[in-house]
Amino acid sequence: MSAKLFRLEEHGTTVKNEILGGVTTFITMAYIIIVNPAILEAAGIPRGPSMVATILSAVFGTLIMGFYANRPFAIAPYMGENAFVAFTVVRVLGYSWQTAIGAIFVGGVLFTVLTVFRLRSWLANAIPQGLKFSFAAGIGLFLTFIGLNMTKLVVLGSPGAPVKIGQVTSVPVLLAVFCFLLMGVLLVWKVKGALLISIVVTTFGAFILGAAKTPDKLVSMPPSLGPIFLKLDILGALTWGFFAVILTVFVMDFVDTMGTLIGVSARAGFLDEDGNLPQVDKPMLADALATVVGALLGTTTTGTYIESAAGIEEGGRTGLTAVVTAVLFLLALFFAPFFTAVPALAYGPALIVVGLLMLSPIACIKFEDYTELIPAFMTVVLMSFTFNIGVGMTAGFVLYPFFKLISGRAREVHPGMWVLGILSLLFYIFYPYT
Repeated sequence: MSAKLFRLEEHGTTVKNEILGGVTTFITMAYIIIVNPAILEAAGIPRGPSMVATILSAVFGTLIMGFYANRPFAIAPYMGENAFVAFTVVRVLGYSWQTAIGAIFVGGVLFTVLTVFRLRSWLANAIPQGLKFSFAAGIGLFLTFIGLNMTKLVVLGSPGAPVKIGQVTSVPVLLAVFCFLLMGVLLVWKVKGALLISIVVTTFGAFILGAAKTPDKLVSMPPSLGPIFLKLDILGALTWGFFAVILTVFVMDFVDTMGTLIGVSARAGFLDEDGNLPQVDKPMLADALATVVGALLGTTTTGTYIESAAGIEEGGRTGLTAVVTAVLFLLALFFAPFFTAVPALAYGPALIVVGLLMLSPIACIKFEDYTELIPAFMTVVLMSFTFNIGVGMTAGFVLYPFFKLISGRAREVHPGMWVLGILSLLFYIFYPYT
């Protein structure tokens, strides 16, 4: 039945591959169950209820992605947006977390309306191929940097050298190196499930060597969602003083989702000959609705996760992969001690490998055309070096029409790109820098 429902044969996949892809995606992004509540706690959102909201929003969005969009993409609260809410909107600007979540809700409703009227897909299809290729490469390097940092292979340095190599002789880092090498060897040997096998083997190695703590218990009841459910302040968010926050949330979510969808779709081979994702409205609607529901539950912006690329690399090609991931998230409500025991030193290398595999589209950029190369280059480097996908993408949206204009080739710019360029300029003007 699942084969027909998700059209597995048409997509050249099997139930086994889809399950493997779903499990791998979940393992590589399960950290969000712990990390998102930890970040939002800085905004005053209690950690226990926040964990429940994180999981339920992920389950809701990912199930829609699976059954409605039939894509192997997982949805969960975004990293970056959560930090923006906690440390900028609440800690620096002084707004309440309830008002910040109200802004997230407003943004989600706007995205839902824009998606239903196909304005989001019109804007997505306006992006030139060169920038789309740069999104994939930039996200790949972004993932790589996250993985390097998670595994402590790269750590914070001094002001003169912001990053440096970690303690490579320590047991945790050595285990991470082992995991990366094992993944590489299994990929060379074309072993199915290379990433998942390596993650599991390294996790048990970490338990044995004391580099990771074994879970004290396997099962626990989830905390109550009561303290944050429906506590958002929508009217407080609809004030002129909050305009900059809503604009920032809106642009960050728009570009993060678009870049992730295009980047992982490029790796999976989902894009058509024009570099567009067919029926892109469906996955976009899934993340828009998930953001609305997530805000009602009490958490920040949700969207497609770049870690979905790990599951795609393991063979996931349809919505069944997403459904498997959603089921595992739901189980995590009760088995959180077990699922979250997988250490970063085991799943971090998977992000490094996936980042490596996402670099190939960069070869399709027109290096001989500087009006194409400069925007693409700045997109890639700013995604990585600012640790913010949205900053890199908005830079590309501004620079692409600018260089086409000064070169006398403004006719090459799609009308939608001018809209994105203006929105991106507003993003930089109103962004609450700290």
